[in-house]
This record gives sequence, C-alpha cells and structure tokens, in this order.
Amino acid sequence: MAAAFVIFLREGIEASMIVAILLAYLDRIGQRRHFREVIAGVVVALGLAGGAGVAAYLSLHAYAGTRVQAVFETATYLLAAAVLTFMTFWMRRHARSLAGELRQRADAVLGRGERGGLFLLAFQAVGREGLETVVFTLALAFSVSGRPVLAGGAAGIAVSLGVAVATYHYGRRINLGIFFRVVGVLLMVFAAGLLVDAVENLQQLGWLPFLGQRLWSTEAVLAEGSAPGDVLHSFFGYASRPTLLQLLVWAAYLAVVLGTFLRTRRPPERLPGT
Repeated sequence: MAAAFVIFLREGIEASMIVAILLAYLDRIGQRRHFREVIAGVVVALGLAGGAGVAAYLSLHAYAGTRVQAVFETATYLLAAAVLTFMTFWMRRHARSLAGELRQRADAVLGRGERGGLFLLAFQAVGREGLETVVFTLALAFSVSGRPVLAGGAAGIAVSLGVAVATYHYGRRINLGIFFRVVGVLLMVFAAGLLVDAVENLQQLGWLPFLGQRLWSTEAVLAEGSAPGDVLHSFFGYASRPTLLQLLVWAAYLAVVLGTFLRTRRPPERLPGT
C-alpha cells in the first residue's frame, strides 16, 4: 500500500500540477471558456491509460504461472525501474521552468486559434503520467496482492487532487522542491526493489545462472508473504532468502543512482507564478 500511495501521489501531483497551471493561466488571461478543452483532454487521457492497464492485466491472467508471465513480469520490472529513475531526474531538472514552458505553449495554441491544441496539450501531459502509472501499477500488482495497491493508489490520488487545488489557488506560495526531492529518494528505493524482483525472475528463468547462492533466510522471523513482509518487499525490495546477485544489484543501484541524485544539489524550487 505504501509504495502504491507514493507512486500515485507523485504521478498524480505531477499531472494535476500541469493541469492546474494551465487552468490558472487561462483564468488569469480571461480564457476560462477554454477550460472544457483542457478538462476533456484530461478525461480522455485517464480513460485510455486506465483501459490499457486493465486490458494488460486481464490478458496476463490467461498466462498465470507460465513462463510467458514470468518474462512479462521481468520486462515490466525493468521498464518501471528505468522510467522511475529517468522521470525523477527529469523533474528535478525541469521543475523550475515547467510553468513558463506551459504558458508559452498555451499562448502559441491560443494565438493560432487552435482550440484543439489545448485538448492535446492536456491529453499529452496527463496521458504520459497515466501510462507511467500503469507500468508501475502492473509491476506492483505482480509483486503484492491487489487490494493494498488499490487502497494505496486511491489514497495517493486523493492527496494529489488536494495539492492540485492548492496549486490552482495558491501556486505562487507552494514550494515543491522539497516534495520532489523526498519522493524522488523514496521512488529510487522502490526502483531498487523492482530490480531485485527482476533479478530473481531472471535467475529462476535461467538467464542469469550465476551468483545464485542464498545468503540467508529470515522466513521464520519475517516471511516475505506476510503483511509486513509484503509491505517491505513492495517498497524496499525485501527478500527473505536473497541471492548474492540480488544484494549486489540492489546495493549498486542505490550507491550509484541515489548517490548521484543526492549529490546533485539545487536551490529550493518554487513553482513559478501562475
């Protein structure tokens, strides 16, 4: 649940922040009549992303317990870890200029009289976040039970909507730099856990036939399938019987990627005026 909450919170805030900036700017320049194009783009993007996620998840049930499912799970883990890492660094670089870029794009669309351009602008922004969330949710759904994922996702969406309202009304006073830094660290830890799951699958498939010796077993103390073990596994990559390769991949990822992220210091970023 915790991992799903953080993922949906982070993705929801990024998507809703973009929409809030667009709506606030349209309101400021007296173009509230174009709200419906932005909202329509959001609704269509969410519908398509959600439909794609449900279709992918249901399709995989036909291959439950087979090698095909194991391969797909592994690909999902690796893709989710790569996207999490990329988007965390991307947002850190672009958060400062995001509002200005959105205003420029909105001005260009309005200047050409292309009302559909605002629809596409909102659709593109929210659709990208929606597809990322689908990938992460699939990765979570493979590693933990479904109900905690749904509960955590619902809670993350609810909080992100609250932040969106605050961004719309008080955008000049909101400091999102600390938020993206803290959540970025949490998501990289989660990405390290996804890599652990991917390595486990690859070793079981026989594609990484080395460093497979089990280092220890904590099943008697904290089973991976128990409720607390499930939380630790989904968020931190906890394994009750880890292999040497799993431990090395987890440690190397955090040392290199998280170390780079924390060393790259920037001044606190305030959301530009909307």
